Amino acid sequence: MPPSLKPHLNGWYRSLKATSRSGLRVERATNQPLAALRGALGVAIALFGALALSGPAMATSAALGAQMAGMATFQRSYRPRPWLALATALGLAVSTFVGYVASPWPALFLCVVALWSFGAGLAWVGGQTAGILASMTVAVMLVVVSLTESVSQAAQHAGVIAAGGVIQALLVLVWPVNRWGAHREALAEACASMADYARRLRHDPFAPFDPDPLMAAREAAVVTPGQARSRPAELTGVRPLVERMRPAMSALADPRVGAAEEGPERDRARELLAAAADILDMAAHTIRSGVSPKIPERAYAALALPDDGPILHGIARHTALRLIGLLAEVHDALETPPDDDSPRYLPRPGVRELLPLTVVAIRRNWTWRSAVLRHAVRVAVVVTLAEGIGMALPYGHGYWAAMTAMMVMRPDFSQTYSRGVARLAGTVVGVGVASAVMVAARPAPWVCGALAVVAVGGAYLTMRAGYMALSTLVTVYVVFLLSMDGLTLSRTAAERVGMTLLGGLLAFAAYAVWPTWQTVRLPHRLADQISAAGQYAAATLEAFASPGPVTRRAMRDALLDYRAARAALRAADDSAATEPVRHRGLRPSQLSDARAAVAAIGRTSMLIEAHAPTATAPSPGAAAFAGVVRDQLTIAAVAARTGTKVDLTPVRDAYQLWSDSADGTPDEILRDASILTEAVTGLEESLN
Repeated sequence: MPPSLKPHLNGWYRSLKATSRSGLRVERATNQPLAALRGALGVAIALFGALALSGPAMATSAALGAQMAGMATFQRSYRPRPWLALATALGLAVSTFVGYVASPWPALFLCVVALWSFGAGLAWVGGQTAGILASMTVAVMLVVVSLTESVSQAAQHAGVIAAGGVIQALLVLVWPVNRWGAHREALAEACASMADYARRLRHDPFAPFDPDPLMAAREAAVVTPGQARSRPAELTGVRPLVERMRPAMSALADPRVGAAEEGPERDRARELLAAAADILDMAAHTIRSGVSPKIPERAYAALALPDDGPILHGIARHTALRLIGLLAEVHDALETPPDDDSPRYLPRPGVRELLPLTVVAIRRNWTWRSAVLRHAVRVAVVVTLAEGIGMALPYGHGYWAAMTAMMVMRPDFSQTYSRGVARLAGTVVGVGVASAVMVAARPAPWVCGALAVVAVGGAYLTMRAGYMALSTLVTVYVVFLLSMDGLTLSRTAAERVGMTLLGGLLAFAAYAVWPTWQTVRLPHRLADQISAAGQYAAATLEAFASPGPVTRRAMRDALLDYRAARAALRAADDSAATEPVRHRGLRPSQLSDARAAVAAIGRTSMLIEAHAPTATAPSPGAAAFAGVVRDQLTIAAVAARTGTKVDLTPVRDAYQLWSDSADGTPDEILRDASILTEAVTGLEESLN
């Protein structure tokens, strides 16, 4: 073996080993049992109703429509669950009818499969939920087309598929199970995360903060007008207050701008942070349970003014008073419902608004550099090839190869390989279990239907346990479902295992031949975060240069963009950790140091935000310094992409000019700007 090839093969071995273990892992996590029971009931109504009226073939279509629509209601989405079920059912019905119209002509049908698969891959521009639901339409189209014999039958199958989705949507409406559970959990987790941050700040003034729970809470707060009218009171008004606590806590704990490092001031700061943690834990419990808030007595005592007078002074006292005020507002928001009938909310775009946004997203991703476009092309080629091979083989159910490829392929390497391994293992186990039951009991069609309902109920219940558990139960469900029409068991088992193996191998090979590595995208993701950090830092400084609602809104928007860029880099780094390649640009140590420096820039910008005034005299020096910071960090972002050196001396010069100008800027802001300059210098050193 050539010496240069050995590291490459070792990298693939490590990556495949890690992804295989990830795919085969089974977690101890379940969905709501009542929600799983409701989904299984929807499948049972559709299946047995169609079986009584039209026979096994129509019952299979009805059950598949209800099953997929039921799965849509379990997706991680904050949209109304009935609409998810209806949208899935509509997509399934249209895809199956179009697929059948083209099925008499194999070449035309393969073109339809290619086009539909490409569209399903492109649907990932709308997020994971949109991508998964679009993939379902292709999978069901491949199955149902083989069951129909005429256009009228195709229309009937499309109708019963849509009816299955309608049944699931109606069940969600008449039998709501923990309707606001996902929204409650997201907001409660944000409060609990902030409480944990407060406790860690008591011992480590520079403790890192994870903004992901706040991002999830903000996503959950984006609701439709109908949701806003029926939203529980405890979900209204708390999130913005929790968001504003983070800079106040950070500024209070930081010895450079807040309480002194040791002594009575530090003890008082720790006391306030402990009280904040208790109140935020109370808020999390209230949001999860809906009970009235009860603040612990020790928290009340800590928030009160000490008998010997104020211990904190200057900016530390101002920050503490702001934190106490925010904690009081959180309690009031949980205790008192909103006065008006139309609470303020973040509007979720409807269908009319969503279509233009989708077009813009597709245009933005219409480039070979986009992982989504490459995924769409890869899926279209693999699924079409798998379906073509299945049609050429002497099997009656060769579509299982294409269906497997469609369901396991994802825009990144790690998910594709882990899901592929899980799918193959789950198929073998599922076929073995179902075969044993069929051989031992030889159940009648109605009994097969009942066993299929039990299996799909188990699939709904264990969807969060891992893809292998889900694949196993879905395989059992499909085998029982197809056995209702007397399909030969041995052929079912052999075909499903063999064709699933073929589909998985084609998916693996496609990603190996034409990959989209997240590793090589890390410098670009880092550059995006550097640029976003520059915008955020500049926006906080401009809040002093021109105080007012406009600059505060710009500061808020810049913070959200910075968090989104940070989350994108973190996700890319997590995916890159399992890939068999290594980037030749930034070294891992460089990337780690640069991320730490950017985090320091973000943390310092948050200190500046904590001191942002509502109204004060303009600071021309702050405006000039903000412009330099924005421009120079944009240059640093370009350097991170290209791997060139960068000189950020203009930032240091601009700060020195500002600090010497004596333009009336408060000393605490100049101190914050000095810390920001040090963080920018650290970024320069890491990139060079």
